[in-house]
Amino acid sequence: MRKSQKNNGRLQHEAISKIMASNSDFVQYIADQCAGAGEIVTRKMFGDYGIYCDGKIFGLICDDCFYLKPTEAGRRILRTVDMRPPYEGAKDYFYIADVDDRDYLSELVCETCKELLLPKPKKKK
Repeated sequence: MRKSQKNNGRLQHEAISKIMASNSDFVQYIADQCAGAGEIVTRKMFGDYGIYCDGKIFGLICDDCFYLKPTEAGRRILRTVDMRPPYEGAKDYFYIADVDDRDYLSELVCETCKELLLPKPKKKK
């Protein structure tokens, strides 16, 4: 394969990633909106983001949309239940359209996280 072909493929991939990835300002906005639930951290994952509260992953931010792991507590609190996959081939998550109500999001995240397990500790190599 010629060098120009390799570069062209990489450029196409980078262009696609930029079109489909979440905007960092939107990611920070969602993290700020959820901050009342606990310590919120976002981590880049495959061009989009996982969002954590006190060490538990509770949702995904994909293509500038916020998705919450489905739980019974979340279902009770949600104003509108809208299940969608965050990316092609994924299981359905709660799609959260109303991201501007900080108190609502914080309560939703807090109650959702009560039903989620902490991740298993990584084994030392």
